[in-house]
Amino acid sequence: MTKLYVGNLPYSVTDRSLSDMFADFGNVLSASVIIDKMSGRSKGFGFVELEDDAMAQSAIEQMNGKDLDGRKLVVSVARPMKERA
Repeated sequence: MTKLYVGNLPYSVTDRSLSDMFADFGNVLSASVIIDKMSGRSKGFGFVELEDDAMAQSAIEQMNGKDLDGRKLVVSVARPMKERA
């Protein structure tokens, strides 16, 4: 399983549409757009978990830099979350 970071998303993207974008690359285990707690709006990035590591690499190669509603997506392997003070 590989977790991908997907950045520079249009604010209209939902969890469902994010999952649909990556469905061609294999079984999507989860897809979530990060929402600002105060405003309830998307923060413009999210995470997708793909079951197959090779397909996740293929997704990075094909989706990174792809234009979506005038925004170039940033797709990479997600880094572990850092602890906050």
